[in-house]
Amino acid sequence: MKEFVELSVKTITINRNEFLSVKGNIDTNVYYIESGSLRLFVLDNDEEQVIRFGYQGDLIVSMDSFLTGKPSNYFIQAIKKTVIRVIPRQQVDHFLETEKNQLFWMKILENLVVQQLEREIDILTSSPIERYNRVLSRSPQLFQQIPLKHIANYLRMSAETLSRLKKP
Repeated sequence: MKEFVELSVKTITINRNEFLSVKGNIDTNVYYIESGSLRLFVLDNDEEQVIRFGYQGDLIVSMDSFLTGKPSNYFIQAIKKTVIRVIPRQQVDHFLETEKNQLFWMKILENLVVQQLEREIDILTSSPIERYNRVLSRSPQLFQQIPLKHIANYLRMSAETLSRLKKP
């Protein structure tokens, strides 16, 4: 990961609630989170639907725009003050010229696909308590870094339901 992060061309800081990227923008950067946290979401009839979170040590990207070069459907917003290293698509393309780096990138993409598939299955087939327990076991840091209202949205439940589930 260190070699990949070193591809960054600049470091930026965004404040709480500030947007890193918004729907309609072409965003072909990959972002490495040095500190802070972000949420990636879409709007559905003016209602936010959180798709994923990013924390220190994570990569986050508007994958639709990154892959196609077309405007993104995603918003990426800081949950708290966040320091980010910016890795442009051109740097990624250059990095991928070696087979070793291609394998590294494939592992990142495979992990992302598996996470998304698990999340889809959770949302479609699991009860609220099962979704809560799965995210708690998979990402315990979530509850230390992300406000409950965002976690509830991510889990597709009300903040009140999440609060009840959290009680021992």
